Amino acid sequence: MQLIQETPDLSAYLAADEAVDHHHPLVRETAAELASGVANSYEYARAAFEFVRDTIAHSQDSGDLRVTWRASEVLEQRTGICYAKAHALAALLRAEDIPTALCYQKLDVVHGLVAVRFNGAWHRQDPRGNKPGVDARFSLDGERLAFTPDPASGETDWPVLYAAPHPVVLGALKSADDRPHLWETLPTAL
Repeated sequence: MQLIQETPDLSAYLAADEAVDHHHPLVRETAAELASGVANSYEYARAAFEFVRDTIAHSQDSGDLRVTWRASEVLEQRTGICYAKAHALAALLRAEDIPTALCYQKLDVVHGLVAVRFNGAWHRQDPRGNKPGVDARFSLDGERLAFTPDPASGETDWPVLYAAPHPVVLGALKSADDRPHLWETLPTAL
């Protein structure tokens, strides 16, 4: 699948916004801690991915009822669904000047992930969190995502790389009182 930038301006994929708030002190502090133990931006990207995947619980898996959506909030509360975890990873990567896009899959509902730009190409990554049957890994040599869409079931990968969270996704997160409410209102299309 050929990934398509929503905007040709690569600097848009480094920008902060209300959800990807990489100028927040907690995001900066976390990024600095992760960067201190690595030698280059590739190793940093892998460390940031593994940090979000492994230390921030997917709220559905853990049973956490809180809904987080802002990257700093996700890092502070250590919980979030796929979209929130993607916002946190995007913020950590952008904090270290790694162009990062938000992208989506259509499964039974919209699933959120990110794409990072290395060596002139975009590479999708899924920080959702592993569990039995899900084994997402950081990779620039072929995708290792949490889920593979089933076209026979109407599932698909959307090729658009967004510089900011899609308004439908952000609206669902911001309007949910708790995770059970969010689960009833998760978007099924963008």
